[in-house]
Amino acid sequence: MSGARVLRIGTRASKLALWQARHVEALVKAQAAAPAVELVHIRTQGDAQRDVPLWQVGGRAFFTREIDAALTAGTIDVAVHSLKDLPTALAPGVTLAATLERADPRDALLSASGAPLEALPQHARIGTSSLRRRAFIARRRPDARPVELRGNVPTRIERLQAGDYEAIILAAAGLTRLGLAQHVTQYLPASDFPPAVSQGVIGVCARSDDAVTLACLRPLDDRAARLAVSAERALLSRLEGGCQVPLGALAELVGQELRISACVCAHDGSRELRASATQGLRQGAALTVADAVALGERVADELLAAGAAQLIAQQRESLAVTAP
Repeated sequence: MSGARVLRIGTRASKLALWQARHVEALVKAQAAAPAVELVHIRTQGDAQRDVPLWQVGGRAFFTREIDAALTAGTIDVAVHSLKDLPTALAPGVTLAATLERADPRDALLSASGAPLEALPQHARIGTSSLRRRAFIARRRPDARPVELRGNVPTRIERLQAGDYEAIILAAAGLTRLGLAQHVTQYLPASDFPPAVSQGVIGVCARSDDAVTLACLRPLDDRAARLAVSAERALLSRLEGGCQVPLGALAELVGQELRISACVCAHDGSRELRASATQGLRQGAALTVADAVALGERVADELLAAGAAQLIAQQRESLAVTAP
């Protein structure tokens, strides 16, 4: 890549988004003949509507749409996202150029008293903006009171410390990246709180026809993360899930095997459907993205056969949210 070219990286302006963008910037600059890099701050719908629960906002891509629009318009060259925010159907002309090495995918509980989930007081107020987390809270602590929690990560911790909640739940990866892991009371096991699809992975997008930028981003792609999120996103796409659906899934590459487990849960925790599967080597050949996609779709089909479509439809209807 020519040293005269400036690589424009689009990002939200929150502390976590900027950390992620600067991390990508550092990885790009570490390459030989790296280009100059400029960060471009872009405000998204999710940033503007902080007083409305995300699941009450129609559509998807609350934190990514405006950034990807800038990418397709050519005003930026790279879009950096928390991959869990990125819809499974990308904007036309946009490709997921790199999936960075995955950080801890688990959810983390932060409590004011230092008590873990099972020891929180009766009817404890637990802050979260996620319907998925609310559903699994209802499953594990049906007495607890999930309370809406918006804002950036430091603001959410400040609200906990101010006494607005007995506990809050956040993604472990974001806390670690911001140097705030010391506030974690308990890392919630993925068996009880299956994480959001792609949680812990930074996704880097570029225009599909921008060969120069794609070549610059290709070395950033982590194979284990790529296989895992390919399986998880294929499952999500097959189920037509979104932030309105309490769905958790986690795929992991263990040796030469890709393993995935997933769970769809009713909002009130009254019912859940689980499925899992493993894909190993095929005739000694290394696993491919196509293998990962097929694995995710296989688990989605198993969930659908068990009644996931009906459960998802019931949950959407209960929220008066129109399925996209």
